[in-house]
Amino acid sequence: MTDTSTTQSGPYEAQLGDYFALLKPRVMQLVVFTALVGMLAAPTPVHPVVAFASILFVAIGAGASGALNMWWDADIDAVMRRTANRPIPSGRVQPGEALAIGVALSGLSVMMLGLAANLLAAGMLLFTILFYAVFYSMWLKRVTPQNIVIGGAAGAFPPVIGWIIATGSFSIEAWLMFALIFMWTPPHFWALALFMRNDYDDAKVPMLTVTHGRRSTRNHILVYTILLVLLAIGTGFTSIGGPIYLAAAVVLNALFLLGAFRIWKRDETDSETDNFAVERKFFRLSLWYLFLHFGAILAEATLRPYGFGGWS
Repeated sequence: MTDTSTTQSGPYEAQLGDYFALLKPRVMQLVVFTALVGMLAAPTPVHPVVAFASILFVAIGAGASGALNMWWDADIDAVMRRTANRPIPSGRVQPGEALAIGVALSGLSVMMLGLAANLLAAGMLLFTILFYAVFYSMWLKRVTPQNIVIGGAAGAFPPVIGWIIATGSFSIEAWLMFALIFMWTPPHFWALALFMRNDYDDAKVPMLTVTHGRRSTRNHILVYTILLVLLAIGTGFTSIGGPIYLAAAVVLNALFLLGAFRIWKRDETDSETDNFAVERKFFRLSLWYLFLHFGAILAEATLRPYGFGGWS
C-alpha cells in the first residue's frame, strides 16, 4: 500500500496545527460557549477556578468527539470537497493517531470533569461523546435521512452539562437550552446540504436532500423553523428569558422565518441560476442565530443580580 503522505522530501511530519484541526476547533467553540452559558445561567454560582477547569474539560471532551468522528469518517471526508483537506484524508495525520488521541482525550476529559465538578456532569459528558462518536457517526449518519435530526442531540447537550456543573442536577431550564440547539440543527444543516448536495451524493451519505430530494428538504426546513420560532420566543417568558432575550428572539426569529420561507418558495431553476444564494445566506444567518440567542440568555443571567435581567 502506497503512503500518500510521502513526497520527494520524505514522509510528512504532522504539525501541532494538524492535531488541533483534528479536534474540530470551530465546533469546539460552540460547545464551549453554550456550556458556559448553561453554567452561568444556572441559579447556583460556581467558583471561578472550578468553572474554568470544568469548561476546559468539556472543551477537551468536544475535541475528543471530533477526533473520533474524523477517524471513523475518513473515507467519507476524502470524497467530499468540503472535508477533503481535513487532517486524515489529506494524509497529515494517520488514522491510528486520530483514534488514539480521541480515546485518550475522552478518558481524560470525563475523569477530570468528575473530579473538578461532579459525577453527573462527567457522566453526561461521557454520554455525549459516545452519542456523537458511536450512535451518530458510526450508525445514524450512514443509514437514515433522519441522521441530523436525531444526531443533533449530541450538539445540544453542552448547556445541559454546563447547568449540571453548577447545580449537580437536571432542570427544565437546561432542557429548554437543549431544545433550542436540537431544533436549530436540522434547518441549519439542511440549508448546507441544499447547496452541497453533490458532496453527499458522492459520499453516499443519506442526507434528506439525497433520499427525498430538494423539494422535500425545503418543506422540512420551513416546518422545523416554525417549530423553532415558537420554542425560541416561548423561552423568552421562562426563568432564563427576559426582556433582553425576548427582544433579540423576536428580531432573530422574524429574520429566520423569512429566510426559511424564501427557501421554501424557490424551485431548482432559481437555485441553480444564482448558485443557491438564498440557501447560503440562510446558512450564514443560522450561525449568528444560535450565538445571539445564547448571548441573550447570558446577558439576562449576568444582569439579573443587578435587577436588570429576567422578569420581575
